[in-house]
Amino acid sequence: MTLSPDLLAWRADLIQPPGPLNGLARAAQQRINRIIPEKVHAAITTAIEGMTRAMLTGADFATGSPLHDLTLDERRARAAKAIDGWKKTAAVEGGVTGAGGFLMAAADFPLLMSFKIKLLFEIAAIFGHDGTALPERLFILHVFELAFSDGAHRAGALAALDHWDSKPHPQHLDDFDWRAFQQQYRDHIDLAKLAQFLPVVGAPLGAIVNWRLVEKLGHTAVMAYRMRAEQGANPQIGTGAEVPLL
Repeated sequence: MTLSPDLLAWRADLIQPPGPLNGLARAAQQRINRIIPEKVHAAITTAIEGMTRAMLTGADFATGSPLHDLTLDERRARAAKAIDGWKKTAAVEGGVTGAGGFLMAAADFPLLMSFKIKLLFEIAAIFGHDGTALPERLFILHVFELAFSDGAHRAGALAALDHWDSKPHPQHLDDFDWRAFQQQYRDHIDLAKLAQFLPVVGAPLGAIVNWRLVEKLGHTAVMAYRMRAEQGANPQIGTGAEVPLL
């Protein structure tokens, strides 16, 4: 089945090669990285690893039973409401932690990641999927990778999501490359997010960037579940125009 035009455009945009400004942004990112104390870097890496493991094995992130017998418009409306709620929560949290210096800003990473993961589980349920099942958790992880990876890795994440319901999936958690997952997330943190660690500007940037990162993830998730539906057994869930607010 041919995907909707907006889904095809979204896929093409995801795998576009990085532009010339990407190298400049990367250099600036590396300079800010050198300013941040090593113990903060270590705390962030540990937090990401622990959160990834918790997501793969824990039951705390599931946010409700899968919803059935809803129209596409109803699903999109529920998803937009969930995204809006988590954007506001993340913005408040980012502003508070950004005002507290290096250590408080470091605490933002596990908190923000937990918000993002809970949002993904909520969107999964909205689109009729059970987040307690291992294949669904793996799908969620690949959606996360798709939103927060470099161009080369996004292509692989997109390929992993393609025709998800018609191909076999790993039967053990050890089969998932969670180290690559956490490294991509860590490396993808953009210049503004790193600047949250800096005095004075940290608070406003923390609020703005958290808002935008949650918005980006929510949009990616909605499009991924629409693509999954159009490629699978329930194309009626996935067809339609792009969500205006996402």
